[in-house]
Amino acid sequence: MTGVTLITGASAGLGAEFARQLAGRGQKLVLVARRRDRLDALAAELGNARVVALDLSKADSTAALMADVAAAGAHVETLINNAGFGLRGRFAELDATRQRQMIDLNVTSLTELCRAVAPGMIERDKGAILNVASTAAFQPGPNMAVYFATKAFVLSFTEALHEELKPHGIRVTALCPGPTKTEFGEVAGFGENSSFDRLATDAASVVRAGIKGLDHNRAVVVPGWLNKIGASSTRFVPRPLVRKVAGAIKF
Repeated sequence: MTGVTLITGASAGLGAEFARQLAGRGQKLVLVARRRDRLDALAAELGNARVVALDLSKADSTAALMADVAAAGAHVETLINNAGFGLRGRFAELDATRQRQMIDLNVTSLTELCRAVAPGMIERDKGAILNVASTAAFQPGPNMAVYFATKAFVLSFTEALHEELKPHGIRVTALCPGPTKTEFGEVAGFGENSSFDRLATDAASVVRAGIKGLDHNRAVVVPGWLNKIGASSTRFVPRPLVRKVAGAIKF
């Protein structure tokens, strides 16, 4: 069977950039997202990628995706769990169904995909998993409560997997970017010319940092010095103050 790199959320942003940089390494790619037109365009650009149009927030999507990979005579050698989104607003006012979809995509799908590929990687004594978390993982986030909580899960879960799978030769990394120039801000509901946009870094440098960290089997990668300082500072500041500061940030 052929070893492939599976990238979720590959239709735009960090996912598309992961595809470009990993294709440049000669890796065979499976690109997964909802928007087939964008996936097809990216696959045509890269020339060494197969497309699976799928909504990973839906039940049984992981089983369908793994069946598709197996039917193509492939196994997942590297998993880039990038699919996810955020929502800005007060918890009690945001749409409940949309918040559940966020949990299903950011947490459930990511976890199920890791579970689906880990046994095969253990059997082969080889593999790599990169889960995209966020600097949001390091503190609670009033006005983005569910999003911050999902990323805290991703960070904790990934660090645990890093230790469990290390003895089997499997590299596991949590990538924790700060604001990044992707479609995230638009989907989340940040206005134009927001602080998010002004602070955002480019996707290419974030992805380079993530790939480098995965190459060296770093458990956690926080790109950029300001993001590193912000993520580290939450360990030394009283928790009530962390909550107040996070809730006071205006985007």
